[in-house]
Amino acid sequence: MKTVETIVWFLLVFQIILLKQGANENLNHMPQRVRKAVFPAAGLGTRFLPATKASPKEMLSLVDKPLIQYVVEEAVASGIESVIIVTGRGKSAIEDHFDVSFELEAVLRERGRGADLTLVRKISDMARVSYVRQREALGLGHAILQARDLVGDEPFAVMLSDDIIDSKTPALRQLLDVYEKYDAPVVATMQVEGKAISRFGALDVDEVEDGVYRVKDMVEKPLPADAPSNLAIIGRYILTPDIFDEITNTTPGAIGEIQITDAMRALLRKRAFYAVRFEGTRYDAGDKLGFLIATVEFGLKHKDLEPEFRQYLKSLKSI
Repeated sequence: MKTVETIVWFLLVFQIILLKQGANENLNHMPQRVRKAVFPAAGLGTRFLPATKASPKEMLSLVDKPLIQYVVEEAVASGIESVIIVTGRGKSAIEDHFDVSFELEAVLRERGRGADLTLVRKISDMARVSYVRQREALGLGHAILQARDLVGDEPFAVMLSDDIIDSKTPALRQLLDVYEKYDAPVVATMQVEGKAISRFGALDVDEVEDGVYRVKDMVEKPLPADAPSNLAIIGRYILTPDIFDEITNTTPGAIGEIQITDAMRALLRKRAFYAVRFEGTRYDAGDKLGFLIATVEFGLKHKDLEPEFRQYLKSLKSI
């Protein structure tokens, strides 16, 4: 009898060992967590001249917050812990915005403006923010490359403040969910109509599930007739650290810029890439008309401004 019990005991122990090994194997295959996000912010903002001659485009106010704050808030809401902002000359206002403002906080405290004090302090406490300089504006790929030392050997997000995305689930979170499922780089995409595709990178894809695509090829700003689809790359990316070598090996274009689409296309030959047709509304805040549209839409969502602003807009029907 003891022999039978001993055999049963050994079988149970063996099963437990096998279960633990299986669990460890599953853990070993889990993709590395994305903790960092890179925010290229060294561009010259020429589409908004003269407003951006001395002020960063990223600090243009959409109702009552600068553009870059909307995107940093999206990153934090998606689980990002470390924010890396790539800046250049004339961009010190960005650093000041996310820093502690002792003088302003002291004034607000003395005047008993507790709500404003909390609002201001929340900005500096939002995330751990680091900065790196891009000495020349040589394209998005070059800007991302400047963050290589701060990113290290980790997957990371890239977020462009030109693209403001209003969605129930943060757009970056939607990309992260796909990254965690497929353990591969992911880009955001949306459908655009007609000639507009020539302003974006365009994707050639196979749909693998609703709204999720396996990327076969990508083309930077194609002529409408040459576009492989109407799916455009939008300013949210999850990239793996091997992208840095591809950026380094990418030949600059005609005006000396290194495009991230070219580097991703090279990496696509070596590993799988996915795209997510995100749920939400995207506003092109890097364009004057898009910025105005976003201002109206976000103004109508602002709880303090909405009633009077809506009434004002109704009064303009005669225009």
